[in-house]
Amino acid sequence: MRKGSIAASLFWLSAGWLIVALVATGFLLTDLYSRALDTSLSETLDFHVESLVGALLETTDPTSPDIALTDPRFGRPRSGWYWAIRDSDGVLYNLSSSVVGINLPEITSAADGMGRRTAIMTDAFGTEMRMVERTVTLAPKTYQIVVTGNLSEILELVGDFRGQAFIVLGAVGVMLAVMSAMVARFAMRPIARLSQAIEAVRSGDSADVTGTYPREIAPLAEEVNELLRSNTQIIERARNQVGNLAHGLKTPIAVLRNEAGANKGPLADVVLDQSGKMSAIVATYLDRARMAARTSVVGKKADAAAVMTRLVRVMRKIHPQVEIGWTEPAAGLAWFRGDEADLEEMAGNLLDNACKWSRGKVNVALVAERIDNATMLVLAIQDNGPGLTEEDAGKVLRRGVRLDEKTPGSGLGLDIVKELVDVYGGKLALKRSALGGLLAELSLPSARISATTRPST
Repeated sequence: MRKGSIAASLFWLSAGWLIVALVATGFLLTDLYSRALDTSLSETLDFHVESLVGALLETTDPTSPDIALTDPRFGRPRSGWYWAIRDSDGVLYNLSSSVVGINLPEITSAADGMGRRTAIMTDAFGTEMRMVERTVTLAPKTYQIVVTGNLSEILELVGDFRGQAFIVLGAVGVMLAVMSAMVARFAMRPIARLSQAIEAVRSGDSADVTGTYPREIAPLAEEVNELLRSNTQIIERARNQVGNLAHGLKTPIAVLRNEAGANKGPLADVVLDQSGKMSAIVATYLDRARMAARTSVVGKKADAAAVMTRLVRVMRKIHPQVEIGWTEPAAGLAWFRGDEADLEEMAGNLLDNACKWSRGKVNVALVAERIDNATMLVLAIQDNGPGLTEEDAGKVLRRGVRLDEKTPGSGLGLDIVKELVDVYGGKLALKRSALGGLLAELSLPSARISATTRPST
């Protein structure tokens, strides 16, 4: 689960909620357990008080040795379990052996309807205890029967229970977190498959988005396919309209040129000149429209290494006087994401210019580099010619500009390259070469190589 993904968001949201819920559950269980133990202690103390009251009423003598409790905890000193019978003046008449050496505190809270009072006190040894007191009248005196239970033991049990509960809940939380991660990954699988299907379309492995998807995202796949079909239709219509416009203008322009060529005079010269410019403009924009239409088709890709190997072989025949250095890239180099003819046109223009301007040596290299979080194919062509200044490098990219009229050519080559580079979202840079001449560095988008891809021949 990558940072920022839906699966990661679901996982952290569910994990945060689990932590809050489990911590709250731990404290709630601990509180319930504490209340249950305290209730049990209170009921036990009430039972002992009733037992002492019954014994007192039966014997009618508060000092009788028959008044006793069988619970052995009342026989251990400092146990926190004490009982005593005293009058309203605090005079002791009977007590458990565990009370020896200590004074039981007085309960100051109000009594309930049955004459029973309860409170939490601390004995002389620092033991926290719950006290229950019952008032019994045996004419002519009134006696107070006090029984205490060790509350510190309960607090220790509650602490142990809290620790064990959080250990168990922590283990449950880990298991639930793992399950949450598995559910998040499983739930996101259809989206991952849709992403892979779209990537397959973009890289040229498929013409449309294929596969079966859940109802929630199936409409998205259908909309993407509809968008692809609509895009193809729009491009085809635009291409046809541009072609029809160009062909429709060619005939009137040709008529004007023929008529102007058959006549002499200033008007004929102006018509001939302007019609020539019109023909050039029509041809230029027709070429641009064709390039845009070609490169807008989703899914095209070409083996850049094979294309460059073929171009180098051709250029060596065309320029036999130039030594062209070329090392074929290692197998597995990413392909060019676009039309093969466009790649040939861009690379061919740059390589041809390098051969024309070089002084006998040209080096060609093709590598894949990571640029702005995307893999780009970088074609570097350098020569040992005169090179260009920064000012001249900017000028030669303008349409029809040539710095030396003696070298054959129309001056449109670099401009065509620049047009195609812009269409593909690439970059063309002219720098100083290590050989002393010009370095033309062309960066173009790459495409993944699928298992079904076959090398170009």
